[in-house]
Amino acid sequence: MLDLFRRRRMWRRQRDLKDSYDVVIVGGGSHGLAAAYYLAKEHGIRDVAVLEKRYIGSGAAGRNTTILRSNYKTPEGARFYDASVKLYEGLSEDLNFNLLFSQCGHLTLAHSDRAMFVMANRAEVNRLAGIDSRLIYPDEIKRLAPAMQVDNPHATYPIMGALYHPPGGIIRHDAVVWGFARGADRGGAELHQNTEVLGMERVNGRVSEVRTNRGTVKAGVVLNCTAGWSTLICDMAGVPLPITTHILQACVTEALKPLLDVVIVSSQMHIYISQTDRGEFLLGAEIEPWTTYRMQGTLNFLQEVSRHAMELFPQLERARLLRSWAGLCDLSPDYSPILGPTEVENFHVSAGWGTYGFKAAPIVGKTLAELVATGRTPELIAPFALERFYEDRLVSELAAAAVSH
Repeated sequence: MLDLFRRRRMWRRQRDLKDSYDVVIVGGGSHGLAAAYYLAKEHGIRDVAVLEKRYIGSGAAGRNTTILRSNYKTPEGARFYDASVKLYEGLSEDLNFNLLFSQCGHLTLAHSDRAMFVMANRAEVNRLAGIDSRLIYPDEIKRLAPAMQVDNPHATYPIMGALYHPPGGIIRHDAVVWGFARGADRGGAELHQNTEVLGMERVNGRVSEVRTNRGTVKAGVVLNCTAGWSTLICDMAGVPLPITTHILQACVTEALKPLLDVVIVSSQMHIYISQTDRGEFLLGAEIEPWTTYRMQGTLNFLQEVSRHAMELFPQLERARLLRSWAGLCDLSPDYSPILGPTEVENFHVSAGWGTYGFKAAPIVGKTLAELVATGRTPELIAPFALERFYEDRLVSELAAAAVSH
């Protein structure tokens, strides 16, 4: 009984940086922490340092809107994200930490004949990959989301159908970060917060040293897992990336009684909606069209997202907005990630995630750990190599990522 009240730290107190590490991971978000966790768990590699500019989970991992799914358009993307969802399904048990994963289902609305065709096409791609995804019509949509206005004859965007993806859902993003951080720490990795990477030294085609505001360390392998800041870190290693960085905004309402137990997405309305366990309606939209690192919200976002939310859920008319925020998204030309080795022998990247990097955290960590341990690129991530932009082998997820979800 006394143990219930004992204060325990999630991870060890921060120590001084050592002179060298087998693996240096830049970025203390879900991808970097997952890589550190799987390096120890599956390959016994424990001499690992995770360097985070601010605090653990302060970037995209703590700002995303927690939606998980695998109903992507390309066979490569569908297989990849399906592997990630399957890992998420057992992750609470694996980490011995409740991640509050709710597989409540995911609806992507269609408002035109063309959108219905696209949803049908995506459903077939998914089913061929063994992913539960199908086209449904208004009657079934009303059963799944009875509070949503489906049959409005005056709707600007009439609901003609939806792509229904039952394995999709939401998860507590902070819990994922904390669980991976605790697991990585227990595996032997060192977590270094408030440790900003300032530069890198290259010798004979390899990164030999990583320079930080707390000292310089030698590195056997370096992983760049910094999401919206990926291009800046890659520039330090002399690896240019075809990526632009944009802000993505979201907001939540005050807590309301339970009305919605499925995730709603509309690409044409540029909105997605879910209700949290606390009762808040979480509203998000598309990335902003301009490139910036300034994470500042805009009035235009609040106006547009409120207008579209009201069309689907008139009940929210008098609901008060509690807060809004913004995060950075690193967008690649084909809306698919850049994952794996680079021209610098010991420098690997996890970048170009746009609006869907959090969905991939476990499988990114697992595959990057395998790459570091074996020196071979896992088959699952081979299509997402940086070289595809030079060899014209794009993996276009544009139609499956038309809204930030």
